[in-house]
Amino acid sequence: MEDIKIKFGQRVRELRISKGYSQEKLAELSDLDRTYIPGIEAGKRNVSLVVVEKIAKAFNITISELLNQL
Repeated sequence: MEDIKIKFGQRVRELRISKGYSQEKLAELSDLDRTYIPGIEAGKRNVSLVVVEKIAKAFNITISELLNQL
């Protein structure tokens, strides 16, 4: 079974690329440090619900939509 952190990171990366955002742009829109996004995408960060919400808002989608395909 694949680690949920890796699945979440892949989902964030897919959405980021589909929106045409750089990692830096996503960090800015999410109000996160620019060094945080690569760690998320690599599955190395255990993100909080607050961060999940920030990322969903940056993509202009619901938390459910962000987590839907995990």
